[in-house]
Amino acid sequence: MSRKVLMSVVLAGGLVAFAACSSDGSTAAKQTASSKSPSTSTAGKSGKTIDPASVPAVKSAGCSGAGASVTAGQTKATMTSSGESRWYYQDVPPAHNGTSPVPLVLDFHGYSEGADVHLQMSGLTKFGATKGFVTLTPMGTGPVPRWDTTLGSKDLTFTGEMLDAAEKNLCIDTNRVYVTGLSNGAFMTSAVACAFSDRVAAVAPVAGVRNIEGCAPKRAVPIVTFHGTADGYVSFNGGLGEKGLDLPAPDGSGKKLRDIATPSQLAAGGKDSIPKIMEAWAKRNGCTTATKEQKVAADVVEVSFDCSPGSETVLYRVEGGGHTWPGSPFSQSIVSIVGPTTMNINADEIMWDFFTKHPLIRS
Repeated sequence: MSRKVLMSVVLAGGLVAFAACSSDGSTAAKQTASSKSPSTSTAGKSGKTIDPASVPAVKSAGCSGAGASVTAGQTKATMTSSGESRWYYQDVPPAHNGTSPVPLVLDFHGYSEGADVHLQMSGLTKFGATKGFVTLTPMGTGPVPRWDTTLGSKDLTFTGEMLDAAEKNLCIDTNRVYVTGLSNGAFMTSAVACAFSDRVAAVAPVAGVRNIEGCAPKRAVPIVTFHGTADGYVSFNGGLGEKGLDLPAPDGSGKKLRDIATPSQLAAGGKDSIPKIMEAWAKRNGCTTATKEQKVAADVVEVSFDCSPGSETVLYRVEGGGHTWPGSPFSQSIVSIVGPTTMNINADEIMWDFFTKHPLIRS
């Protein structure tokens, strides 16, 4: 792979300055960290604890016929949304037979990264094939591919229509729809949690959780997120890091963000630190701001808030970690660009374990 393509991987945080979306190890260690989750139960609106396994699958429209003709593997799906041509990769696992509903995971790429590179970064399509969930990996828009995370944006409209299409054409368990993404894709994940809290069961932003301006979810959305303390793009301490300021301008002019961003645009990226952002998420989820820290690997600390079952809010703080996807061999292979990648935990395994314990509880 050329260095030009590799460099595109790291251009994942630049929209911080322009999206009006934000407010102010060992194998044994990996197995321990990736197999645990803060809760083994969830809760409905009544507050009653519910065994996730007892939450029934809800069949999408595609279970009535359309899904039966779909074979396992990857396809590139296209559609028109808001008058524009849009596309996404659809990866269907062998477990999908068209009649038994399977979970679905949306996986959003980072700023300038693009869907093709992100497939390698997250590895969720191959992981989903073994775990039995459909993965949708959509492509952003613009000269520098990105996501507009403003509530009501065309990208959020596209997201809803993409979910509609998947549920129509595949046999999806609509009680088990989840979202993740890297950096600007993590910003998008945060926005989707606000806009589609009635459809998305839980989320897992990687290297870029954000507070979205105007966010008012209809229900608490369980969240597990990952962030390195040495992230040079989306700073753990708030705003853009120096590497983030060197990202290309979104208009494709060849300029850098530091060349064109006004102070107000930079402020829109969010001055709050990752811990402060997570504290705001915890409050929105009805949790207290008290936290409990548990070291789960030599370089990873799990920070969890005091939440009711079904509203868990968790941060995996990677000490010295860069702008990376924990456990990703691809991320680790470009350490000189993105910074250190911990292999002592596996983000795919942790988020999937978290997802399985947090189906959507309907009133």
